[in-house]
Formats: sequence, C-alpha cells, structure tokens
Amino acid sequence: MKLRCLSVLATAALATGLLAAAPAQAAVVFNLTGDHCSGGCGTPPFGTVTLTQNGTTVDVDVDLFGTNAFVKTGAADFEAFKFNATGVVLGDITVNQNNPGKTLAAQTGAFNGDGTGTFGFGIACTTCGGGASDKFSTDIIFHVATATIADLTAPNSSGNVFVADIIGSTGNTGPVFATSDPTPAPEPTTLALLSSGLLGFGLLRRRNSA
Repeated sequence: MKLRCLSVLATAALATGLLAAAPAQAAVVFNLTGDHCSGGCGTPPFGTVTLTQNGTTVDVDVDLFGTNAFVKTGAADFEAFKFNATGVVLGDITVNQNNPGKTLAAQTGAFNGDGTGTFGFGIACTTCGGGASDKFSTDIIFHVATATIADLTAPNSSGNVFVADIIGSTGNTGPVFATSDPTPAPEPTTLALLSSGLLGFGLLRRRNSA
C-alpha cells in the first residue's frame, strides 16, 4: 500500500517536472473577422492568424476557412497577406514554399490599399495571375527571425493588425482583416505532457483502488 502511494506521488512529481522542463512556446490567435470586400465576402470569421514564439523566432500561420481562398488584387496592394513588424528587416523573413506551382515571397513597402490602413510588409504570390485566376487556399506560413509576437501585433492607425486578400463564399474579392483581439492558443507540447502525466496518475489510482 505504501509503495503504491509512493508510485502515485512519483508519477505526479514526474508530470510536474516535465511541465516545468518543457520549452515555453507562447502562441496567440487572431481571427480574420473584418470584411472590406465590395458586396461582402461572406460570414466571418474568414480564417485565423496564429503566431507562435519559437525561441527568438516568430512562426506565423495564416489559415483560411471553408471555401475562402487567397487572391491577388490591387485592393490589398497585390499582397496575399499584409502585416507590420517593428525592428524587422526583409531578410529576417523566411516563407515556406508549401504551395505547389506557386512562389510566395516576403515584400516590403508602404501598403495602404482599400482603406484598411498602412502596412510595411506583405507576403505575395509572385507567380500568380491577377484576381481570382490563380486563387489558392493552402496556408501561408512564414517565420520572422529575431522578433517577438509583440513586434508583429501592434495595430496600425486604422486599428488593424493583419489583412488578407481573399475571394469569399459569395464570390466577391477584397481585404479581410483582424483587429487587436487575440486569444491564447493551446501549447501542444504542454498539453501532451499534462495528458500523459494525468493518465499515468489515473491508472495508478485505479490500480491502487482495485
């Protein structure tokens, strides 16, 4: 009986130790809820922008929901996605080439199309045709070195943090945007460790009571 109790306590301590040792990967999620499409792009949210602090790098994943897809129009300065970044230069940004047949590249400039405010950076499909002719729905994933989430999430003068250029479920195109209302994202490593620890704890308790 005493040995079983010690085993339970050891498992709980191990789970706590694993959680303490797990590397911190803070993440936040912004919802693309603002609709600046002519005639409307459909029912929000249109997608999410997830930022994860991975050491000194911020990983960004732009995911569109349902039939929404990225397009290339002048309303968003021909950028599929726009953002601001304090203390960041173009060379700090690396874009995943996960969209077969299309090349995505980080660009910089004074992007202020269609009244959503000014942005200093964008991710453009450099090989895409204009309008919805080359639409794509694969996530836009990129990484910003030597940065923090705070560096990428200050709202611009119009109160917007991110803009995506999409074709919505209505067939209309234009910018959709996220304002400064992020929600915390679960941390997969921490959740996995916590689940493992609690599962072991539960099994030992069940065995002890049998």
